[in-house]
Amino acid sequence: MSKYMTKQRRILTEYLAKHTDESLTANTIAEALSDTISKSAVYRNLAAMENEGKLRRVAAGNSREVFYQYTDSDSCREHLHMSCKRCGKTYHMEQSIAKLLIDNLDKKENFSIDKGETILYGICGDCKKGKAHQ
Repeated sequence: MSKYMTKQRRILTEYLAKHTDESLTANTIAEALSDTISKSAVYRNLAAMENEGKLRRVAAGNSREVFYQYTDSDSCREHLHMSCKRCGKTYHMEQSIAKLLIDNLDKKENFSIDKGETILYGICGDCKKGKAHQ
C-alpha cells in the first residue's frame, strides 16, 4: 500500500523517475536534493519506498555502498535488468535480447521470467575495460 504523498516524497519520486536507468546511492540522492529535502527524510523515504516495492536496492561487489534504482515506472517494469557487481550500476537490457532470453527459457525450460523482478549480475563493459564510473 502506498504511503501518503508528502511534498518531500513527491520531490524524491520525481527525481528518481528522471533517473530510472541509474543506480544511485542515498548520499548522491540526498546531495542532489539538499535544497529541498533533509538527508534524514531521503533515507526514511528510500526505506519506505523499498518496502513498497518501488525501489530496488543493490550492493556493489564487496563494498558497503548500496545503490537504489527506481523501479515503479512503466519503463522499468517492462525490462530485464543487468547489474554490475563491481560498480553497482544497473542497466535495462535491450528488449530484443531480453525477448530472446525470455522466449528460450519459456520454451526450453518451461520457465516464465518476471521481467520487473529479474536482475542478471555480472561485470559491465566499463568495469571490464577498467574505466571509472562518474
